[in-house]
Amino acid sequence: MINNDILVIYPETITTQVALYKGTSLLFLKNIKHDPEVLFNLGEPAKKISFRTNEVLRELKENDTELKDIEIVVGRGGLLKPLNAGVYEVNEKMVTDLRGGTEGWHHTNLGGLIAFEIAAEIGAKAILADPVSVDEMDDLARVSGHPLIERRSVFHSLNQKFFARKYAKAHHKKYNEVNLIMVTVGMGGISVAAHKQGKVVDVNNAYDGEGAFSVKRAGGLPVGDLLKLAFSGQYSENELRKMFTKDGGYAAYLGTDDIQGIDGLMEQGDEKALFISDACAYQVSKEIGAMYAVLKGEVDAIILTGNIFHSERFLANIQSRVEKIAEFALYPSVNDIEALAENAFLVLKGELDVQEYV
Repeated sequence: MINNDILVIYPETITTQVALYKGTSLLFLKNIKHDPEVLFNLGEPAKKISFRTNEVLRELKENDTELKDIEIVVGRGGLLKPLNAGVYEVNEKMVTDLRGGTEGWHHTNLGGLIAFEIAAEIGAKAILADPVSVDEMDDLARVSGHPLIERRSVFHSLNQKFFARKYAKAHHKKYNEVNLIMVTVGMGGISVAAHKQGKVVDVNNAYDGEGAFSVKRAGGLPVGDLLKLAFSGQYSENELRKMFTKDGGYAAYLGTDDIQGIDGLMEQGDEKALFISDACAYQVSKEIGAMYAVLKGEVDAIILTGNIFHSERFLANIQSRVEKIAEFALYPSVNDIEALAENAFLVLKGELDVQEYV
């Protein structure tokens, strides 16, 4: 029996979720809300890391946590170089890459950095599990259409691997025995992937430019019109990047990225909100069809994850278009906290090896 504690660190834009587990039992879960103005005024990432780290430690102490009992601190994975799936120890090399934004800067980078700081202070081990840069793509899938640009694997790998294993287990199979089309609709991007016998052989880059548009991201855009905007002289590179990765999608069409507000508009029968939601479901369905082709029609199930699938309209829109492909399995959540804790627990049990980041 595993009695050692597991601390989960899950940073988002203006919050840091903290969960403490003893084995597989959740002891407490707290969503620490940070003042956006305070975060903004901190400026450089290093100060934000220290600030959030101190907030987490303060929360643990207020909950009478025995820090000496924590053996593993597991953080949400950030933008790193392409990696195999699995668990990695957060070492100095990884900290340098996360802090410097070697592959880009995103608030998920804070997960490994905060975990590293806390682990060093309390004498624990810091790890990441299935970060967003997991790359198992087939070589064919990397071809973009021009040799100067290669398709990249950046997606909701933690969420998808977790629910893929859960689905396989429920059907008395192993993950490497099934072919799945996985759909994750997150708060930011949308990932649609082909899982072929335990590997993600193709997936859209959900971070900055492929696939269906989402609440904040514009998704794939017509190249010609994008180039016209880029060279119009009206926008800087940073302004365009923000326009398409933070202020695109629903936010651009409806003027808000607040999920409750968008849901409210649809409940009131707002025609534009309903139309944009239908368009998103349409684009997700097209991505599912593409992954069907990748798997040559050999699909055990289409797995849908994300809170949006509580919407009967959105779900029905997708099912009506692709239900002939395979059966559906519905997991209407993004349960990354539990997924991180599960990976850490398997490490403690000796069932998962911790890989070195080099």
